[in-house]
Amino acid sequence: MLEVKGIDCTEFLEYKGRPLVRKDDDLYYGDLSQYYVKMMIMTEKPSKKEGENIPDNIAVQLFAPGKPFPEKQISAKGLLDAFETAAAWLDRYNK
Repeated sequence: MLEVKGIDCTEFLEYKGRPLVRKDDDLYYGDLSQYYVKMMIMTEKPSKKEGENIPDNIAVQLFAPGKPFPEKQISAKGLLDAFETAAAWLDRYNK
């Protein structure tokens, strides 16, 4: 379980049934005891809403349990591409 001071972290956001945690510009997707994906927001573009930005280029990395270096890595254009790639990798590697 993730421990954060002052925040009850018994529940996580989920995408396609897997936990999703964001820390600044890094997103962690999946169960960290299995294969999981780290997504790093590299660049952002301005949104139509003033003062807000939309993630543009995202580095997507697949990590094996207990390994410090990624098994796979790609650059995705936008969050949708990043999440769809991540979900496909986790479906394939966490059988």
